[in-house]
Amino acid sequence: MSKAGRKIVIIGNGISGITCARNIRKSDDQAEILVISGETEHFFSRTALMYIYMGHMKYEHTKPYEDWFWEENRIGLLKAWIEVVDFGNKKLLCHNGNSIAYDILVMATGSAPNKFGWAGQDLQGVQGLYSIQDLEMMEENTQNIQRAVVVGGGLIGIEMAEMLASRNIPVTFLVREKNFWDNVLPLEEAELINRHIKEHHIDLRLETELNEIIGDKVNRVKGVKTNKGETIECQFVGLTVGVSPNISFFRDTKLAINRGILIDEYFRTNIPSVYAIGDCAEFKEAPAPDRKNIEQVWYTGRMHGETLAHNLTSGKPQPYKPGIWFNSAKFFDIEYQTYGWVPPVWDSKLGSFYWEDKRGKICLRFIYENSNKKIMGVNAFGFRLRHEFFDKAISEGWLLDKVISNLDRANFNPEFYKPYHKAVLEQYNKEKGTNLQFAKVPFLKRLIGSRT
Repeated sequence: MSKAGRKIVIIGNGISGITCARNIRKSDDQAEILVISGETEHFFSRTALMYIYMGHMKYEHTKPYEDWFWEENRIGLLKAWIEVVDFGNKKLLCHNGNSIAYDILVMATGSAPNKFGWAGQDLQGVQGLYSIQDLEMMEENTQNIQRAVVVGGGLIGIEMAEMLASRNIPVTFLVREKNFWDNVLPLEEAELINRHIKEHHIDLRLETELNEIIGDKVNRVKGVKTNKGETIECQFVGLTVGVSPNISFFRDTKLAINRGILIDEYFRTNIPSVYAIGDCAEFKEAPAPDRKNIEQVWYTGRMHGETLAHNLTSGKPQPYKPGIWFNSAKFFDIEYQTYGWVPPVWDSKLGSFYWEDKRGKICLRFIYENSNKKIMGVNAFGFRLRHEFFDKAISEGWLLDKVISNLDRANFNPEFYKPYHKAVLEQYNKEKGTNLQFAKVPFLKRLIGSRT
C-alpha cells in the first residue's frame, strides 16, 4: 500500500530500525525513508563486536549489506546525533544545528550501559560495552595492562571476560549473586557455567560486589574495592551490569516514558505518528504471559521492525505476537539455547527433568506442568536444537514423554545423536519408571529434519 509523499524518519540503525526501513521499502515504493544514527553510518551486527576485538573479524565483515545497498534501495542514511525532538512541529534538531522534518517518526534508539553511581565510575579505563565507540575505547584502554576487573554476572560480562582472556589479560570477574546468572538459570546450569568460567582461567568471585573504583593521580583506574574489604589492583574495569533503554533525550518532552518509551501492541506511543521499537520500547502490557515489557534481544528487535513496517504500509495493522520465547548465547565454547519458560526456581505446580553428561559440559533441562506433564520450556547447553521442533512442541502442548521419545528429531548436530540422546532417554526411563523408545522416523525425514 503506497502513500506517496510520506517522510518516515527512523532514529537508530540497529536491527530494529534497519529491519523496519527495509520492510517499509519492500511494501512502499514511494515513501521517503531516512535512517539517522550517531554511532555509525552503516548498519552492523552488534553481536559481532567481541569478535573484532578478538581478531576473528574486521568491522567491514560485520556489515550484512554492501554500502551501495542503501542508495540502490533509496534508504537515506545520516550520521548524526539527535539532541532535541520537537514533537509539536514534527522536527528533529541535530548536534550540528541542522533541522530535519518528518511525517512519521520511529524511535529505535537501543540501549545504554547501566551505571549505579559508584565512586570512580567515570575514571579513565572504566567503561561499558555496547557501541562501536565503546569497542574503540576498550581497544585503547586495554593496551599494556596487567589485570582487568569485570563487574556483573550476565551475558555482556562473560563476553567481555572472554575478549580480555583472548589477549592473555588476567581477568577478575565480580558476580554479586551466589552463582553466575542465577537470576535466569536454575542452580545446576549456573553451577555448570561457574565451573566452565574457572576452567578458562577467569578469577570468578561469587557473592562479591563492587564498592568503589580507585583512581591514580592522573584520574586513571588503578584498582577496585569490594564489599568483602579487598582491594584488587587493575588498570581496566568493565561495567557490565546490564543495559537500560536509551531514552535520556526524551525525558523533558510530552512523550510518555517509564523505564522505556511506552507503547501499545501496535508500537504506537502516546503521540500520533510516533512509534518506538527495539530495546528502547516498553510495552504497557507484556505481549505474552512469558514475556517482559522490555525485550532486549536481537531476534525480537527484528520482529518489532517487521511488524511495525507491516502496520505502516499494509492498511491492516496487526498487533505484535512474539510467539514462543527463544534465546541463545555462548559461554566461551559452550552454546546455550532456551525455549519457552524455564524459571530459575519453581513451585510445586511445575516439575523438572535434568540431565547432565559426565564431563559436566552438556546438559538438558525440561520444565513441565505436574498436573498433566505438558512441556513448558527447555534449556540446552552443548546441544544445538531445532527451533521449529520446540516451537511446535511448546505451542501445541506436547507431553514430556512425547518430547523425550522424539528428541533425536530435535537434534541439529548429527554427530551428537548417538551418545547424548541415548543417555538422556536412559536416565529419563530410570527416573520416571517408563520404557520409552525413540519414535521410528523414516531415514529421509530424519536426514532433512522433519517439522512434524
